[in-house]
Amino acid sequence: MRVLAIDTALEACAAAVLDTTQTAAGAHESEPMLRGHAEALIPLVARVMERAQLSFAELDRVAVTVGPGSFTGLRVGIAAARGIGLAAGKPVLGLTTLAAFAAPLIAADDTRPVVAAIDARHDHVYLQVFGPGGRTLVAPRLATLREAVRRAAASGGPRLAGTAARLMASAWPAGERAPSSVEEQRAPDIIWVARLGAAAGDAGSPPKPLYLRAPDAQPQDAAQLPRR
Repeated sequence: MRVLAIDTALEACAAAVLDTTQTAAGAHESEPMLRGHAEALIPLVARVMERAQLSFAELDRVAVTVGPGSFTGLRVGIAAARGIGLAAGKPVLGLTTLAAFAAPLIAADDTRPVVAAIDARHDHVYLQVFGPGGRTLVAPRLATLREAVRRAAASGGPRLAGTAARLMASAWPAGERAPSSVEEQRAPDIIWVARLGAAAGDAGSPPKPLYLRAPDAQPQDAAQLPRR
């Protein structure tokens, strides 16, 4: 299977092409960035496809991270993935950033719990807890840091991954079994996004952003001028 993976959800603009019949990781590129994904993504995808020596018609599917993450970044990646899929006649599927953070740890050892956490600011995190075999123990949610640490500690010395891994570790409750590892990353490994895309079932409906909370910017109704 040949998968084009795209990630613009957090602090990187990344793409990869994975061919599951090959042992090599495949063509990939990731540029750290906080903003500017819209301008950087399409040229980056073009470079990756050129290095892979593939046309879009030769792909089997397109995978894209759907969040949680940056509101703007998510829209950029999903729109690009859906556009490529539509033009090439290929299915497009969405993958969560939390699953992408957890995937390499689960693949290395699926007997121990993994907690994927993303800093949602204002003393909150996006959280998902995975148990043995990668089974979800706590579904993706927005939680206060205190609640997130409590839920994570209940799994018993988990491995922490994601942008809020060190934040979670620093707030760990005294007396609870400490995290067995803390791996903070600013964005998922794009190769693992591609691997999840290859392993996922058939795509259903087109991917949509997984926000988990309302945007910070809200309309200021009180400041509107009265209509005449």
